[in-house]
Amino acid sequence: MTQYRISEAARLLGVSDDTVRRWVAADVVEATQDDAGRQVIAGIELARHAQSTAVAPDDPSGIGSSARNRMVGLVTAIASDTVMSQVELQCGPHRIVSLMSTEAVRDLRLEIGSLAVAVVKSTMVIVETPNGS
Repeated sequence: MTQYRISEAARLLGVSDDTVRRWVAADVVEATQDDAGRQVIAGIELARHAQSTAVAPDDPSGIGSSARNRMVGLVTAIASDTVMSQVELQCGPHRIVSLMSTEAVRDLRLEIGSLAVAVVKSTMVIVETPNGS
């Protein structure tokens, strides 16, 4: 089972270590201890929390943006049949869905709570900036 130390969980969720510690103390996120006695959070628990708190900001159409091509996130869902799988990642506030072979899911050892990187390759990229810039 995938586990994350407090500092790793904080980095993945975009918050401070102290915030994660407060969540643990308030029973918002469940933590256990690893063999070395450090607090750790199960990947499936972190994925649940990431998904429940992920809120994409409203598009104010006044900020510049350019999507990044590599997004680190947590696997939050996997739906597989014998040939194909649908894998969902929560990358910060962004939900990314990938279709891949079930063989690839097995080869990558993907499971809910796994750390993964979504890499997007596109022949068209839209770059936006504020009006007048």
